[in-house]
Amino acid sequence: MTISHKLEGEALESELKGLIADVLGLDPAQAQAFGPGSGLFGHLPELDSMAVAGLLTEMEDRLGIVIEDDDVDGEMLETYGGLLAFARAKLEA
Repeated sequence: MTISHKLEGEALESELKGLIADVLGLDPAQAQAFGPGSGLFGHLPELDSMAVAGLLTEMEDRLGIVIEDDDVDGEMLETYGGLLAFARAKLEA
């Protein structure tokens, strides 16, 4: 079983929140409190254009996915819900 098959539902959410906290240096409790509408890019000063590359690379490594340049847009990074939906779609592909 690959990592992508293991990360579903709450496990994926927990992993993604932990990943965001690690990459951005956030308090884990702050990341765990994220909901679907929680703002990311443009809302968190820690998530600037330089941090986006690190976040996406870490997502590839931890989630076992491949993110192409064409996959990345402002909508997927705008909210936690958008990033989670993107991760789910990549894992299901």
